[in-house]
Amino acid sequence: MTAPVGRRNFLTGAVGMGGALALTGPARPADAEIPVIPRQPAGLGAAGTDYPKVGGDLGNQNHSALRQINRTNVPRLGGAWHVNLEGGSTSAPQQSTIVAQDGVLYVQTTQQNVFAVDGRTGAIKWRTNVGDRQTNMRGVAVAEGKVFTTSGANIVYALDQETGAVVWQKQLLTDDEGTGDNGGCDPQNGQCGGSVGTLAGAVVYWDGLIYVGMQGSTIGARGRAYALHAATGEVAWTFWGAPGPGEYGHDTWEGDSWKTGGAVTWMHPAIDPELGLVYWAFGNPYPRTNGSTRGGTNLFANCLLAIDAKTGKRRWHFQSVHHDIWDYDNVMAPVLLDLKIRGRKRKVVVYGSKVCMYYILDRATGEPVHGMEERPVPQEPRQKTWPTQPFPGGEPFVHQAPSFHDTTRPVPYYPSGGIFTPFWDDATILYPGAGGGADWAHISFSPHTGHLYVGYGLINSSYSNTNGGRVNTARPYGEYFSGGIVAVDPHTNKPVWRKEGDWSLAHGNGILTTAGRVMFQGGPDGVLVAMDDTDGRVLWRWQTGAGVHTSPISYELDGEQYIAVFAGGNGLPYPDIPKGDHLWAFKLGGRVPQAAAPTPPSKRNQIRSVPVAGTTITLGRVWNGSTQSPGTEENIVAQNAMSPQNLSITVGTTVTFANPADNAHSHGAASFFDHEFNTGRLAPGTSATHTFNEPGEYFYNDPVFPQNTGKIVVR
Repeated sequence: MTAPVGRRNFLTGAVGMGGALALTGPARPADAEIPVIPRQPAGLGAAGTDYPKVGGDLGNQNHSALRQINRTNVPRLGGAWHVNLEGGSTSAPQQSTIVAQDGVLYVQTTQQNVFAVDGRTGAIKWRTNVGDRQTNMRGVAVAEGKVFTTSGANIVYALDQETGAVVWQKQLLTDDEGTGDNGGCDPQNGQCGGSVGTLAGAVVYWDGLIYVGMQGSTIGARGRAYALHAATGEVAWTFWGAPGPGEYGHDTWEGDSWKTGGAVTWMHPAIDPELGLVYWAFGNPYPRTNGSTRGGTNLFANCLLAIDAKTGKRRWHFQSVHHDIWDYDNVMAPVLLDLKIRGRKRKVVVYGSKVCMYYILDRATGEPVHGMEERPVPQEPRQKTWPTQPFPGGEPFVHQAPSFHDTTRPVPYYPSGGIFTPFWDDATILYPGAGGGADWAHISFSPHTGHLYVGYGLINSSYSNTNGGRVNTARPYGEYFSGGIVAVDPHTNKPVWRKEGDWSLAHGNGILTTAGRVMFQGGPDGVLVAMDDTDGRVLWRWQTGAGVHTSPISYELDGEQYIAVFAGGNGLPYPDIPKGDHLWAFKLGGRVPQAAAPTPPSKRNQIRSVPVAGTTITLGRVWNGSTQSPGTEENIVAQNAMSPQNLSITVGTTVTFANPADNAHSHGAASFFDHEFNTGRLAPGTSATHTFNEPGEYFYNDPVFPQNTGKIVVR
């Protein structure tokens, strides 16, 4: 058995014992192969000398067949070269995973530049700018002598692979696509790529077509997925996430809610060349947390679609969450596997993320290979919740409710619950939250262990339907963040081992496994680690200089194996993840030293308002920065309804907590999780005091309106 991990102290981050938590059965010998795993389809391709696409192959297995770097020699890994693609800028996060072909690395930056970089030296071969409207860039496709990229202005570009010159460009998300909606164009400025949708996800190429998806905001994008002819950029087909009149699934939307129904793709698809199908995950319906205006199951939101790759016609779909009000969109890059299950060879697709469980489906039919149960779930009539939700056979890979044993311990006084707990206007803490569980970090499948590997987060969200279902999935101030990595056996759909640590690893922290039995993953603190694929034991670590929220890749040049990664940080789930533009390549014996360690993110959801010196906190009021005084009206909804929200004092100071006489409600202040003070409920016109004798950082909230939260820093 692998060594069990001790319970993690979520207040200090300390972990007792350093192994992974073994969840099932005895571990196999470290070098054992899994004889029951069929050879994976040749048509999917394979990552070896090249890393030809984001995901490694058409099945998104994120596995490299290279084996020169192994568990024995990986401690000798060092920097082969390092380059700052944007001159050392720390202004923007970076999400683009590298593609490597014929010794050249291709990568984008949020600053809208596409680079070709010499994989041996790090020298920039060419750089092409595709605009100035910044957006998430998650990877290019390279084929037919061209590099295909999206832009923040919703233009798809084909660039000459040798020079970077523009071969063709195609504007998408326009208002003339025959829908009558604004199609993703911003009427305020006459440009596409406005507030309701932008192109997103890595571009994928197959057999003369490229596949491009989109992301959307909370206020009205109607999702769609595109196939374009790689030679010309002409649109081959468009698939709509929210079906229009006369289309299959249109009757699952109340009234005209389909017009702004969301169901955007966010991530790139997988493709099965043998079946001629593209597998694409579509996201949640809009408004995200307000189901009252869109009764029905809301197809194709929260669905995995199997689409004819040439015609764009639906072959089958599977909906993982009916009438989603939790932002459980399960958007991820699906993974295609051939497995032998109960003696039968099965071609499967793996789908799921935020809900902490995988749906493993037959690729040809959508049939669940481990069974599926529609279970009754709690109801909220005002939200028009659906009476049942699907649960796959197997087990969740992480618990599906808040736990007092880790960082999903709820902030006090909020209502709280597990998966599919409904809510209305009272802020309610749930786990999994809006960021999972797992989220969009790329999964890896190793044919050597037969396991899937994914990073996850242990972070709650607080849900309410105030503000029309828009700003409504806040992470409560003062809660702690953490996460880990888990290995799942797709033959049983059960976790094999799980390793919890200091960081959430769900937002782009993809995993690469290799034939050398080493897997790589980066974290928000900028550290890239190499791990043993049998138990997650860390074998090597490297400081890249910025948070790693892309997937590592591997390629080979002149008989040497390289590992490469683009480290540039992210905005979620930690707002203070260190940003940058660090493109790294590593090889055995590399001599380039590590980057200086940046300031890591806070492991607690910080209050970042400007500190104010004083001795009085006014309850139920939002601080007026202009007058440097409490607001004049009571507020029972805002998270910052403590005045001031961030109080700075010295040891020995007595603080008064006052509920103004003209407030209509009782309020209070109670610290968590340290229990330093608790005023109890204070009626309007009353107050309480507390003297702080120890330095520290004290978070507190209102027992009556718990989302109202403040912080006192004692120096």
